[in-house]
Amino acid sequence: MKTFKNITGWLHLWLGLAAGIILIIVALTGSLLTFEDELEPLIFHKTQVVKVSGTRIPVDSLVQIANSVFPDKKLSRLIIPQEAERSVEARIGAKGEKGIKVVYIDPYTGKVLGKGPYDKQFFQQVRSLHRYLLMGKQGKIVTGISCAICLFLVISGLIIWWPANKAAMKQRFKIKWNASGKRLTWDLHAVSGFYMSIVLLFITFTGFVWSYDWVEDMLFKVIDGKVEKAEKVKNKEKTKVVNDGVYQLMYNEINTIYPYNGSVAFAMPAKPALATTVQKEPEESRIRQVDAAFFDSHTGGLIKKLPYSEVSTGTKVRRMILPIHTGSLLGWPTKLLYLLVSLFTASLPITGMLIWLGKRKKTKKKTKKSPRVAVA
Repeated sequence: MKTFKNITGWLHLWLGLAAGIILIIVALTGSLLTFEDELEPLIFHKTQVVKVSGTRIPVDSLVQIANSVFPDKKLSRLIIPQEAERSVEARIGAKGEKGIKVVYIDPYTGKVLGKGPYDKQFFQQVRSLHRYLLMGKQGKIVTGISCAICLFLVISGLIIWWPANKAAMKQRFKIKWNASGKRLTWDLHAVSGFYMSIVLLFITFTGFVWSYDWVEDMLFKVIDGKVEKAEKVKNKEKTKVVNDGVYQLMYNEINTIYPYNGSVAFAMPAKPALATTVQKEPEESRIRQVDAAFFDSHTGGLIKKLPYSEVSTGTKVRRMILPIHTGSLLGWPTKLLYLLVSLFTASLPITGMLIWLGKRKKTKKKTKKSPRVAVA
């Protein structure tokens, strides 16, 4: 048992030192992303917040404005927030395509409040740093490995923390604030780690979904028995002429089908023959309770409803992954808890290194004090 614990401690030390900087970056960026919804309108007030004045312009006008800003690309997504004072977000360029643009529009005046590359927006940069270290696919590999290391560090940390006897049990549950620097550092690292470990496990396990595609596929296979595929619904009408007011018609219809206050998002079809997907989500939804409907992209006629209650269990679980990962699942209480855990996680590599340096210094002192054996 002692040998196992020693090996575990050795791996915990060196893997922690190897992945330390990456864990700090991921933890700090994660704490920012937890409060993205609250921070974005405060930091970027000019592009995110508008003055409520009179009647909102038709959705079709918003589409035309968005398409006119970057005429070489087509609108792929239009997001109309629930809040009356928020701007409309338009994303220009197909999903997965390089050079996607974003435009923020005042829904009352039609004024363009801001525009530019989507991936250069502040929180997109933070998200890219969090998931890919700003290095694309190569960065995803590194953060994926770091995620696996983090899982091992949490489990191995619990093994190292586990007291050898009952006498040592009491000191493992509380931090001795009046202790020496070395003891306090150890307590901050080990005792706090014990209390934070459950939340860290949730964050780490859910992080695997973005790190490895096979984890997401396995999730659907275990729950639904098959991998989820994006549904492609075709238009009913064969006409290629787009009717006037088609998007406003869809907007009115989605609010009639799902009569509650919520944000509405239009996903424009990649091909003319495909239907337009319109989603609606209530503001108070913390598990991404998204209701959807498919409309003929030329006439605006309703083709199919897809309420949240009818989506697969795997899809419902998958939509819960993000709220669990970011801490938004139960609102402010879990968000504040996750902020605390994220900041603590960022401190772990630092306190871990201090513990290691302290032990190394102690070992050197012992070596110097060792008596020399006289040679006859």
